[in-house]
Amino acid sequence: MIQPYVRVVVGLVIGASLASCGLISSDVTNFDLTLPDKKFTIDTGGWQVDQTATTFYLSQSCAAIPDICSTAVENACKMGCTGTCNAAKTCEMSLDISLSQPINLVMEKPELKSINDEPVIKVTVDSVTYEVTGNTLNVDTPTITVYVAPMSAVKVDPADPQIKAIGTIAPVLAGQTTDKPLPIMFTPTGRAELVNIMSTFKTPFNVLVGSSLVVKAGQPVPMGKLDAVVHIKGHAGL
Repeated sequence: MIQPYVRVVVGLVIGASLASCGLISSDVTNFDLTLPDKKFTIDTGGWQVDQTATTFYLSQSCAAIPDICSTAVENACKMGCTGTCNAAKTCEMSLDISLSQPINLVMEKPELKSINDEPVIKVTVDSVTYEVTGNTLNVDTPTITVYVAPMSAVKVDPADPQIKAIGTIAPVLAGQTTDKPLPIMFTPTGRAELVNIMSTFKTPFNVLVGSSLVVKAGQPVPMGKLDAVVHIKGHAGL
C-alpha cells in the first residue's frame, strides 16, 4: 500500500515534469488575456461624398416618389451609403459605419499553446474599454455598437445571427478625444457572448464596430476622421 506522503511526492514530481516540458502551464488557473490594441478608423473619405451633389440630394422632395431617395443617393455618395425618405418628405442619407479587426488568441497570447490539447478554456472578461485618440470629424458620431462574430463576418449585418452585439460606445462630439480609457456599455448578454467566443480559443474571430451616421437637409456634410482603440482585458483557466 502506497503511503499518503508518497502519493503527494509522486504527484508533485509528475506535475513538475509536465510543466517543465511545456505540456501544462505552471498556473493553469490564471492565463492573462489582455489582448493587443484593436484600432478602428472612421474616415469620411471612404464614403466618397460629393458635397455639391449631397446638398442637392438632401433638398429633394420625396413626397410624390418615396423611392427616389434610394436611387438618387448614388449621385451624392459612392460607397457605403443608403438613402431614405424621412417624415419631412425629404431625402436623407445614412453613411454606414462597418469596421472589423481579427482576434487570434493562440497567436496573440502564445502561452495558450501550452494547453493546445484543450478544446475550451474558462474565460473571465475583466473589462472592455475604448479610447478616442484622434478626431477631426466636423460632426458628432452616433452611438456605435461593438460586436463579435466568426471570421467569415467582416461587415456588420444585424440580420446575421452569427454577429452578436456585446456593447455600445456613447456618441463622440465633433473634434472630441478622450484622456483615459472609458468602459463600453455592455448589452444584457454582451459579456456572456464575448466569453463564449473567447472560450473556444483555437478559433479566431472578429471584433466589429458599426452604426449609421444620418445626414439631413440643413446639416453639414461629414468631413474628417476619427481614430479609436478598443482594449479587451480578461483572464482564463482550465
